[in-house]
Amino acid sequence: MSSSPLFYQAGPALPEVSHAKGIYLWDETGKQYLDGCSGAIACNLGHGREDIRQAMLIQLDRVAFTYRTQFENAPAVALGQALVELTDGELEKVFFVSSGSEAVESALKLARQFFVAKGEPQRQRFVSLRPSYHGSTLGALGVTGYHPLEAPFADITLGSLKVPGPDFYRHSDADDVRHVERVLGDTRAAIKAAGPETIIAFVLEPVGGASTGARMLDRRYLEGVRALCDEFGCLLILDEVLTGIGRTGAWFAYQHYGVTPDLLATAKGLGAGYYPVGALLSRADIVDTVMTAGGFQHGHTYAGNPLACATGLAVIEAMRRERVLDNVATRGRELQEGLQVLKARYSWVGDVRGLGLLWGVELVADGDAKTPFPAEQNRFARITALAKEEGLLIYPRRTLDGVAGDHFLVTPPLTIDAANTAELLARLERAMARFDREVTVSTPTNALTS
Repeated sequence: MSSSPLFYQAGPALPEVSHAKGIYLWDETGKQYLDGCSGAIACNLGHGREDIRQAMLIQLDRVAFTYRTQFENAPAVALGQALVELTDGELEKVFFVSSGSEAVESALKLARQFFVAKGEPQRQRFVSLRPSYHGSTLGALGVTGYHPLEAPFADITLGSLKVPGPDFYRHSDADDVRHVERVLGDTRAAIKAAGPETIIAFVLEPVGGASTGARMLDRRYLEGVRALCDEFGCLLILDEVLTGIGRTGAWFAYQHYGVTPDLLATAKGLGAGYYPVGALLSRADIVDTVMTAGGFQHGHTYAGNPLACATGLAVIEAMRRERVLDNVATRGRELQEGLQVLKARYSWVGDVRGLGLLWGVELVADGDAKTPFPAEQNRFARITALAKEEGLLIYPRRTLDGVAGDHFLVTPPLTIDAANTAELLARLERAMARFDREVTVSTPTNALTS
């Protein structure tokens, strides 16, 4: 047993962080790390920014905390208005929280209260994808499709109706169009079998996150899901905890597809790692219905506190001022090109997929058959360790429902420049070269060259 009082970290001891600046962190020994994953895909503007610090200090000198039932505060109002503007006014109401799990949980509860207020209490279930990840609170976990996280709590959560989403890498349909048509047809059949009148909402990420390694959807699929929600009278909830606030090159990923949700959850990049803040955005009529029926029966102590909201507002203002979305588009193309070069070099890179500065790299034992490495080899953990030895932080997970497959995310701060992007790729290349030597020793030659 570790002597540390902290028990959230399993496995070997970690280096102690010393300080950070820009896209780099240093441990107490002086070793430098390039933050190729923005921490937990949260530090969107990098570390140690003086403008964010000043905005926080100014608010600290005024008031750090007020409770939402006692006072309104200007930063909360301003940040709420800014978020509405980022949706071009399509989502008009905002409810602040402190994390992504809380944002998703709030969306689920608001959607349920909406139907109770409308006299449709029989709507008691959600639809979500397997695999997926939507948070660690019990409600958010109920719509998560990731077996290791679900298993210990399966008997105390209200599990959603889990359906497969598109898999443009592994499907065996005639083409992508037919694949989407089949997936939507299967989804429609599953909802019909479950009873459309029992469905509250469909919950999904417009671009996959850590659970799928940036697995992509497309406009046809999202339009199909939107149509199903409209047909069956349920809501569409988009989880943009990870993809929101510019990560994909638009303020929100749904804006790439032109499919507007009824509710949207965001967090992570909203505070950019400087202070915990998240938000639920909603259509006004949903909120009006719930408020008229007695109010939203939900809330958190730190929801909408002035320091959090001042931080979030400073993040959005900095992104606008520095035209960060333009940088995401440019750097994203450079990162994609570099990752594709590495894919062509190493046969165990099965797929490179993503958007903006959200990229997933899937590892396979057999490139043609798309066969995953044996789960017990923990290849996702090994390549992450090698990258860290090379001074690069990446974000690993299992690809196939959390029980098999290997991938890692490359998600650097949105402010990364061309030189740092090249450096990121160089450090990754060194780690992949070392990984390749290990794979070559432990894997039969025909699995690597087939």
